[in-house]
Amino acid sequence: MVIDSKVSLTDYERYVNAEDEERVIHLKAHINSIRKHVDQLSEKNYQDLYDIESPDFVLLFIPIEPAFAIAINEDNSLYNKAFEKNIVIVTPATLLATLRTIDTMWNNEKQQRNAIEIARQAGALYDKFEGLVKDLTGVGKRIDDAKKDYSSAMNKLVEGRGNLITSVEKLKKMGAKAKKSLPEAIIKRAEEDDD
Repeated sequence: MVIDSKVSLTDYERYVNAEDEERVIHLKAHINSIRKHVDQLSEKNYQDLYDIESPDFVLLFIPIEPAFAIAINEDNSLYNKAFEKNIVIVTPATLLATLRTIDTMWNNEKQQRNAIEIARQAGALYDKFEGLVKDLTGVGKRIDDAKKDYSSAMNKLVEGRGNLITSVEKLKKMGAKAKKSLPEAIIKRAEEDDD
């Protein structure tokens, strides 16, 4: 946040110390000094000079409350004209409140940006999750198909008259030379279905 505190209060000091007839002259000079400083600040575009995250305006700090109060009482458009040029006039009484307001606005903006990013990431996560569910459903279908194919193949091996297990076991019993044996449970099941 750019805060300018270089406003000249020389004319205000002269106004305070002047006799009655000279006060009007020094008051006008004081107001003109503030206007001139606002114009100079506006031309400098401090908010654009620094590579910082800053609002589009600059705070013009007047360190003496009565110096601001007397100027505003004499020219009540002074504050609004400064604001139109992206200059916010602050005093010791308003500086802290203004800075806290800016901080709150920045935090709200960051939270809003975070909420938008969370929503974007949640959408991407949902899309990934949908893809995973689709893939797992496909895997499950292929597992079910493999189970059906396995059952069909096993049925050919062990079910019905002349099933393959019974047929090859008959060959072994008739003297086929084999070094290995089929599992007893499958042979028993095939013989029961062969009857």
